[in-house]
Amino acid sequence: MTDDPQISSLRTRFAGPADVDALVRLINAAFIVEQPIFDGDRTNPDAVRALLEKGKFLVLEDSAGLAGCVYVELRGDRGYIGLLSVDPQRQGSGLGRKLLDAAEEYFRKAGCVAAELRVVSARTLLPAFYGHLGYAETHIEEISPEIRPKVPCEFIYMSKKLV
Repeated sequence: MTDDPQISSLRTRFAGPADVDALVRLINAAFIVEQPIFDGDRTNPDAVRALLEKGKFLVLEDSAGLAGCVYVELRGDRGYIGLLSVDPQRQGSGLGRKLLDAAEEYFRKAGCVAAELRVVSARTLLPAFYGHLGYAETHIEEISPEIRPKVPCEFIYMSKKLV
């Protein structure tokens, strides 16, 4: 539990179809830092709807609206984490860690033995952030040419044992 009233007042829940537009706004705002790497928005309503058909979004919210979200998908005995997003005005307050903790707990309850994610190598701070939280690099893959990054980069895949 946290003593920070701004964090302790947040509720965690799964997003539903009515949340699609708010999720798109939150994710695109949080991923604005990737504009030097990729053109355009990070996601759109159709992409979020498609993800909701395969997995779920855990959201943190309060009376001001969505503070953060993370995509979680069960893949056999592993859980996939994606689109970890925190409202830019609330970044650096521990909400990303709170969302990751909630995602990992969801996976544990579902019987997963590991959580997996991927980051873009050009976001140089992310591997250390996830490493500090127990994730280790498993492999690197080239980014598909149709994604067309503006700078040379690769996907770094990371995993964390949950049991």
